[in-house]
Amino acid sequence: MDEPLSYKLRPTKLNEIIGQKHLVGQNKVITNLVKNKKLFSMILYGKPGTGKTSMAHAICLELGLKYRQLNAVINTKKDFDIVVEEAKMYKGIILIMDEIHRLNKDKQDLLLPYLESGLITIIGLTTANPYHKINPAIRSRCQIFEFYELTNDDIKNGLQQAIKSEYLKDININKEAIDYIVNVASGDLRAAYNLLEICYYASSDKTITIDIIKEINAKPIFFHDQNEDGHYDVLSAFQKSIRGSDVNAALHYLARLITVGDLDSIYRRLSVCAYEDIGLANPSIGPKVLACIEICEMLGLPEARIPLADIVIELCLSPKSNSGIMAIDLALEDIANGNTGNVPKHLKTTSKEYKYPHNYPNAYVDQQYLPDKIKNRQYYNPKNTSKYEKLLKEIYEKINKRRS
Repeated sequence: MDEPLSYKLRPTKLNEIIGQKHLVGQNKVITNLVKNKKLFSMILYGKPGTGKTSMAHAICLELGLKYRQLNAVINTKKDFDIVVEEAKMYKGIILIMDEIHRLNKDKQDLLLPYLESGLITIIGLTTANPYHKINPAIRSRCQIFEFYELTNDDIKNGLQQAIKSEYLKDININKEAIDYIVNVASGDLRAAYNLLEICYYASSDKTITIDIIKEINAKPIFFHDQNEDGHYDVLSAFQKSIRGSDVNAALHYLARLITVGDLDSIYRRLSVCAYEDIGLANPSIGPKVLACIEICEMLGLPEARIPLADIVIELCLSPKSNSGIMAIDLALEDIANGNTGNVPKHLKTTSKEYKYPHNYPNAYVDQQYLPDKIKNRQYYNPKNTSKYEKLLKEIYEKINKRRS
């Protein structure tokens, strides 16, 4: 089979790398390592299509060193054994490892002694944050370099190189179509190359128009891996936009989640927002979120987008209070630190000294509920962001005053 365009255009030298100017270029770290013919084990991490594999291959080719490429999941322990034997034979080898964050213990135990001795130098590739996902034993032996998302200018530069290459002969594409591919690629150069190539072969006369692009790619290409950091970044941005009362940003991230059909994550995040970020400032919002989830389950997509948009707008514009989560976290902190004490005697199940509040005016009687050790501890600190919590504050302060 013919190799894909993205593979044919893969750089063979560092100066051909598109983007990542913080790593390659005059007096930049990767360039200087290659220039000084000294390589250390490293992990390259970043979103798909940012050039991690390209840079790994360019490093190996410029240094003229023996290298092999394996996948931490797909390749077996036997494949790793073969690399170790080749390393011994050549007195050193570079191992480019895809999905290094998925390296299991058997393969890790096999490699660690040779990483330690320098017989094998790893260039690990991953879309996952290595500080969270990669085993510390591997991570501590590697330098970590983050790859930044490519800019629109970077993507356009790559497309123009592809158009001028020998691989797309007699291609006809205008500026508007190029810009359209740039926009839907969302920083992923590989996706841009793939879309350009498919459009080229899908047209009858090798002319690429926006209409052809839309026929092939109806959805925008954006980084949203449901199992890795990109997914959680979108969810994080979604909740933070609601918390920050930015309706337009929240709707944007909601649209991204809807596009990939991830209703379950939307439901969970809306429920968290209702109680963590709004809470006592608008206690009716929790049941409203639950009602929204129920109607969305009944409707399904695409109609579910309508109640979701409504509830997200209301969450954004609702008054906010985190007094509830702050209160329980303070209480949990006391428990974790051993700051507890014994339950007061009159609250124990066998006690006859307990005063039943409903037998007293306004269903209130002054008695101690906290253990002696922390009897004056206050966890709840009311906010003034809504009429409802202001009312709670008045009642709370009145009760505390009576107790004091």
